[in-house]
Amino acid sequence: MNAFIDKMRRRAGRYLDVRPVDIRPARGVLSLSFDDIPASAWTEAGPILAQHGVKATYYVCGGLAGCRNLDLPQFEVEHLQALHAAGHEVGCHTYEHVSTLTLSPTELDASLARNAAWVAERLDGYEMQTFAYPFGDCARTAKPVIDRRFLCGRGVRDGVNTGTADRNLLQAIGLESRRLPGYDLEALIADTAASKGWLIAYGHDVSDDPTPYGCRPEDIDRLIRLAKAADLDIQPVAAAWQVATT
Repeated sequence: MNAFIDKMRRRAGRYLDVRPVDIRPARGVLSLSFDDIPASAWTEAGPILAQHGVKATYYVCGGLAGCRNLDLPQFEVEHLQALHAAGHEVGCHTYEHVSTLTLSPTELDASLARNAAWVAERLDGYEMQTFAYPFGDCARTAKPVIDRRFLCGRGVRDGVNTGTADRNLLQAIGLESRRLPGYDLEALIADTAASKGWLIAYGHDVSDDPTPYGCRPEDIDRLIRLAKAADLDIQPVAAAWQVATT
């Protein structure tokens, strides 16, 4: 019964309280993002991003620092500081890595405030501008909270953001071993370029033997090469928001 209720709540989050925004960049845009920040998302993906001169968005949960998630080591504070110093965006993913389906608006706001304070203390007052929903779970009641605090919120529903999008639940594709075989990346990149849309990709761990939620280093390299060949503008989420919506 709870699974059915959660399914209905996810649908309500998708279809209700939509705040539309026009997506109209001068040319197609790609944003790369990593959720939770397993250590390998920096130690393995960071050098690939640097090689290509690309900046990404890392969605952080302060409560996961120095811990394990899905039996993988998560980021250390030194990783967060290093990726920030390298010019990557740090975005918010709640403090506890908790589904918004389980939180009241007041509880969600408290989690976001705690994460904001945790990040600001470690990154010299840095303020996060964008949000990604843990597990992709967007409760309808969460959307006004996200709207007050951030430029935009990113979900996990497949697709390219084109025309009019929901600023509090942007679409994305998963850089995940469980999802990648089902994508035609060449077609997605071509569609993004032709429609002048905004494609957001999200991943987790990065290794030669990733979890179902992670990808291989060559998957990141391939996506970047395809995007460059199609002349996409590759930007972190907050920077992409500025070029895609103004």
